[in-house]
Amino acid sequence: MELVLFCVFLPLVTVTWGQYGGDYYYGPYNYGDNDEWVNVYRQGFNFQCPHGQVIVAVRSVFNKKEGSDRLWNYACMPAAQSLGEPTECWWEEINRAGTEWYQTCSNNGLVAGFQSQYFPSVLDREWQFYCCRYSRRCPYSCWLTTEYPGHYGEDMDMMMYTYDYYIRGATTTFSAVDRDRQWKFIVCRMTEYDCPFQNV
Repeated sequence: MELVLFCVFLPLVTVTWGQYGGDYYYGPYNYGDNDEWVNVYRQGFNFQCPHGQVIVAVRSVFNKKEGSDRLWNYACMPAAQSLGEPTECWWEEINRAGTEWYQTCSNNGLVAGFQSQYFPSVLDREWQFYCCRYSRRCPYSCWLTTEYPGHYGEDMDMMMYTYDYYIRGATTTFSAVDRDRQWKFIVCRMTEYDCPFQNV
């Protein structure tokens, strides 16, 4: 009976795999050389994906003894070929330490990097997104992820599992008690054609 079921479902799996080119799901992720962190505690950092790639995973660990700071690491993957090459990249405005904030990449950009500076006076970091625009493609079907980490002070590991969804920004809450942040990432699909909107 099991052999019969296997023979029935194998062609369906093969067709589905072929439709998505075998890469419908991102991952496993390569977080860089030997999975090292991009920063050390209490220090600033600047991380940018290679040209034509976007952020698809974010990993972090919290350490209260190190100034309630976090180590960070990121994984990048090439954007879909249908988007073409990035036509423009820039750093967004700084999100101040110690405050809650919400920000998306302007000009329909996608997140391709992070820059951060630690401030010991508030035991928190300020942030900037590095964004890249792909021609005049526009976002649609946007949604917010669940909170990362699930609770203040926990490790976080956010991964984009589905191909053709992109991070466009984030909203964060800051706990004055725990001196830590929770993130919800803004995730969108992108049109495969140019559209007239400057920002969505």
